[in-house]
Amino acid sequence: MKNFETVLFDLDGTITDPAEGITNSVAYALDSYGIKVPDKRTLYPFIGPPLYASFMKYFGFSKEQSLEAVNRYREYYSVKGVFECTLYPGMQELLKNLNHAGKKVILATSKPEIFANQILKHFGIAQFFHLVSGATLDSHRVEKADIIKYAATLTNIYPGVMVGDREFDIFGAKATNLYAVGVTYGYGSRQELEAAGANIVCENVKDIEKLLL
Repeated sequence: MKNFETVLFDLDGTITDPAEGITNSVAYALDSYGIKVPDKRTLYPFIGPPLYASFMKYFGFSKEQSLEAVNRYREYYSVKGVFECTLYPGMQELLKNLNHAGKKVILATSKPEIFANQILKHFGIAQFFHLVSGATLDSHRVEKADIIKYAATLTNIYPGVMVGDREFDIFGAKATNLYAVGVTYGYGSRQELEAAGANIVCENVKDIEKLLL
């Protein structure tokens, strides 16, 4: 594992805990359709996958409605929700240590790049990333495999490892010939990650550091 030169990280559920901001933003969007959410914890499945797909899957929206709902989501998220998140304990130290070890660290997120960059700057960790590869605002690039492939057009990512908390991260890694590391402290279970084909699963940030360094 120490021979991997590049480490790609998911953002939501891997670097940050974004539950408050994402669920508040989803609830805001749903409210505009007259849908009330008594318990925002029921919206946790929105954390990780592309938003438009989740509006279709969990609320039966058409693709057109889902894309409209994403725009309404961003009305709240772009102002408040983007900063309603916390950095996982030990993450800043891990990123710093990976840099000191000469690893190329890349962010590969289904969140639009504009928001991803705001979050990295907000937490003072932007300097640890060689590249930020994220989704486009028009939803043209949202799938994790496409985001990783885009990163590969900008810099060499091999030999590399993808670290993420949901099956979408593992699928993306497998589709692009990256070693897949799942983490269980986010929003995906060990069962989900192993079923998706994770090469290894870590329980906490310290485990990631032991694995890569």
